[in-house]
Amino acid sequence: MDMESSDWFQFVSEQEDGPSSMDGIEKPVSGKAELPPVPPPVPPMPTPPASSHGSPCEEESEPPTIVSVSTTFYPGANLMPLPPDLIIVSSDTVFFYVHAHQLLGVSENGFSALIPASPEPVKDKDDIGPIVPVADSSQVLNIVLHTFYDMSCAHYSPAIPTLLTAVDALAKYGVPLQKYAAPNTPLYQLLLSQAPAAPMDFYSLAAQYDLYDLAVPISSHLLAYPLFNLSDEHAAKMGPLYMKKLVFLHLGRVDALKRLLLPPPQQHPATTECDFIEQKKLTRAWALASAYLAWDARADLSTSAMESALCSLNDHLSCDLCKASLRERVKQLIIQWAVVKVRIEHHR
Repeated sequence: MDMESSDWFQFVSEQEDGPSSMDGIEKPVSGKAELPPVPPPVPPMPTPPASSHGSPCEEESEPPTIVSVSTTFYPGANLMPLPPDLIIVSSDTVFFYVHAHQLLGVSENGFSALIPASPEPVKDKDDIGPIVPVADSSQVLNIVLHTFYDMSCAHYSPAIPTLLTAVDALAKYGVPLQKYAAPNTPLYQLLLSQAPAAPMDFYSLAAQYDLYDLAVPISSHLLAYPLFNLSDEHAAKMGPLYMKKLVFLHLGRVDALKRLLLPPPQQHPATTECDFIEQKKLTRAWALASAYLAWDARADLSTSAMESALCSLNDHLSCDLCKASLRERVKQLIIQWAVVKVRIEHHR
C-alpha cells in the first residue's frame, strides 16, 4: 500500500544490526616444565663387577624430559593443604596435577570411572601418583578442573565452542550441574557472560541439562532470534518444554504489542479550530500507523522505533491540543511496552 503525505503518517523503518561479537582469544593454560628424572632400579651387583662399571659412558645422564604443565594445576600450586596425588593428561599432552579426593568428592561416577573409589596413598614425596589420560583437550580440561575446585577460569578467556564442550564434559565426568552451574557459581557467571554472543547455543545447553535459572536470563537475548531458522540440532537439545517457553515468549510479546497499539490518542473538547470531525483525522492516522507496526510486529521491536514511527504524525498536526494528546499517548505506549516480559516464565 503506497502512503501519501496527506495520510499524516510516514512509516519509519528500523535498521537493526545483528549482535556483533567476537570470541576472545583463548589464553594458554599450560607452560613448559622439566619432568623430574625417575631413577632406574638398581640391579644386584654382579660378581665380578662388570667391566663397564665406572666407565664414562655409564655416568652420562639422559637429557631432562620437557613436558607441558597446567599453569593452575601444577605440583607447587598449593590449591589444597595436601600435595596433589593424581596426574590427568589431556589429549594434547598437558599435565594437570590434582587431588583424587577432590575429584571423587564432586563426581558422581568416579570421574567417568577413571579414578578408583579408594586410590592408593602416595608413599613418599617423590611419588607423583597415578597418571590418567583423557580424551579432552587441555582447554576443555582446564574448565572442567576449575569447576571441580569451584574456581573461576574466566581469566583464561575460553572460546565459546570450548566452553560448550566443557559443559558436556562435566556431565560426562559426573558433575551435578544443577549444583555447580547454579546462580552465583563461577561456572554460571562464565556461561552467562558469554551468552549474548551465542544466545541460542547457550539457551539450548541450559535446556539440555535443565539449568532453568540459567535459561531464564539467556532467553532475553533471543527476542531478535528468528524462530523459523531454529535448527534441528538446537530443537533436539532444548526439548519440547523449553522450546514451548521460547515460542510463547515471542508470541506473547507480539500479541501484547498489538493490544497496546489499538487505543488511539484521547480526543480533547472541541474548539473553533479543531472540532470532533477534525480530530478523527488523527484517529485514522494513528490506526494506519499502528496497523503497519502490528503487521510487521516482532518480539524485539525497540521503543525508539515505535516512538519514531508514531511521533512522525506530529508533523502533520496544527492543533496544539492534538499534539499534546499524541505525545501523551506515545508516552504511555512506550511505558506499557517496556514492562512487557522479556524472559521466559519463572514458574515451572
